[in-house]
Amino acid sequence: METRAETLDQEACYRAVLTRDVRFDGRFFGCVKTTGIYCRPVCPARTPKRENMVFVVTAAAAEEAGFRACLRCRPETAPDMGAWRGTSNTVSRALALIEAGALDEADVDALAGRLGVGERQLRRLFKQHLGAAPVSVAQTRRVLLAKALIHETDLSMAQVAHASGFGSVRRFNETFQALYRRAPSELRRRAERPPSEGVKLSLSSRPPYDWDAMFAALAARGDRVEGRVWSRDLVRDVDGADGFVTATPGKPGRLEICVEASDLKALPGVLARVRRVFDLSADPEAIGLDLSADRVLKPLVEARPGLRLPGDWIDASEDAPSDRLNEATLADRAERWRPWRAYGALHLRMAGLTATDLMENDDDNSRLWRAA
Repeated sequence: METRAETLDQEACYRAVLTRDVRFDGRFFGCVKTTGIYCRPVCPARTPKRENMVFVVTAAAAEEAGFRACLRCRPETAPDMGAWRGTSNTVSRALALIEAGALDEADVDALAGRLGVGERQLRRLFKQHLGAAPVSVAQTRRVLLAKALIHETDLSMAQVAHASGFGSVRRFNETFQALYRRAPSELRRRAERPPSEGVKLSLSSRPPYDWDAMFAALAARGDRVEGRVWSRDLVRDVDGADGFVTATPGKPGRLEICVEASDLKALPGVLARVRRVFDLSADPEAIGLDLSADRVLKPLVEARPGLRLPGDWIDASEDAPSDRLNEATLADRAERWRPWRAYGALHLRMAGLTATDLMENDDDNSRLWRAA
C-alpha cells in the first residue's frame, strides 16, 4: 500500500514553495538535503534548488529522516495538518492520545492496546497516514512544543523540559543537542516581555475561521464565555493539575492561550484539549471540496466556509468528531458527506434546514428535471 509520503506530488510541492503559497502551510514540509533542515512552504529563506529538496507530509516524518526544524520559519507554528483526519479513526484517536502525552510514560504496545489494535497494525497506519512511526510523532510533539515554549515564554529550561513531556532535563538537553547541534538555551531569542501569570502560547489554525459562530456555540452549551474570551478551570483528577486556561482569537490564524497550572506536566494535555474544543485542526479547503459535491450544501459552505465543530473537553468516543452524526433522519443523505458528516449537519443547522427540507429539495429538482 502506498503511503501519503509516496503519493505526495513532489513537483507540485516545489511549485508551492517557489510561490510561498500559504494554502499549503502545514500540509507538507520541505527537507533540504544540503543543510539537513526542514521548512514550511512559506519559509522566507531563499528557496533551494529542486534537486536538493524532498517533501514529506509531517514534521515527524522529516525528523525521523534526520532533518532538524528551521529556526526562521519555525515549523512548530505551522497549522496542524487536518486533511487526513477522518480517514482513519484509529490514527485520529491515537494522535489525540499522543498529543495528551500517552507515549511520555508508556510504550507503543500499551497505546495500541488502548486502541484495541495490534502494535504492528498501529505502526503501519501511522506510516500510511503520517509518514512516521508513533514514537517519532511523540518525539516531534515534545520537541516542537519545547521550541514554542523556548521562543514564546520565559520558563527556565528545566520547566520547559517538564512542560513538554521530556522525562528528564538530561534527555531534553541531549535531544536538542542532537537535533540542533546546540543547547536549548541557545535557541532562545531574548525579548522584553511584560510580566504575566501563566504560560502564554499561540496556537495556529487554518483560515477562514468563524469565531463568532464558535463562541456562540460554546456559550450556548454552557461553557464560560465573556465576549471573545473562553475560559475553563483545570481539575487535578481530570487534567493532572489545578488551575485555569483561557483562549481568545489573536492575529489571523492564531488562538492565544494562557495556562496557569499547578503542575506544568499537564500542559501538553491541556493544549491538546483546547485544540479539540476549538477544532483547530480542521481543514476548511478539504471539507468544502468534499461537501460541495452536494448541491444543497454547496451554497451553504460557500457562504460560511469558516464554520468549525465545537469539541468536548473530554472525548472518549471511538468515532472521529468530523464523522459523528446525531441526526438519524440525515443518515442516508449524509453517507455522501463522509468523512465530514458532522460538518454537513452543522451547515444545515446554521442555515435552519432539516432532513425534510433536503428531501423536498430533491423532489423539486426531480420534478424540474422531468419537466425539462
